[in-house]
Amino acid sequence: MSVEQAQNAQTQSSPQVVFERMIQAANRHDLEAMVACFAPDFRSEQPFYPERNFTGQAGVRKNWSFFFSTMPDFKAEVLSEAVEGDTVWAELHYHGTQTNGKKFSVKGVTIQGIQADQICWARLYIEPDQDPH
Repeated sequence: MSVEQAQNAQTQSSPQVVFERMIQAANRHDLEAMVACFAPDFRSEQPFYPERNFTGQAGVRKNWSFFFSTMPDFKAEVLSEAVEGDTVWAELHYHGTQTNGKKFSVKGVTIQGIQADQICWARLYIEPDQDPH
């Protein structure tokens, strides 16, 4: 390992810390902090809904600004997580009340690749909760 690589390793956060920073930003509804968690060339894939795939921070901004503006009480809960190298696997529960009064609740698993303090790619396997209470 070169001196530069050793210095970078000391200044970079672990993948778990980056993931938790993203969850905290989501729960604070902090859009700028949320976008900063993702790499400029971030790739989001939803294998069950490929039409929802997108790339880049602009897509992150669009998705999360929608959640924050339509659900004032939006919350992201981590039900479980595991880290293997630079990959974080997490079981999540996203929920809130939409501005029209309708309850929103989805659960599922995300797999995220994290490098250089940013999320580079993610695969989301998220489905509506059948019992949103």
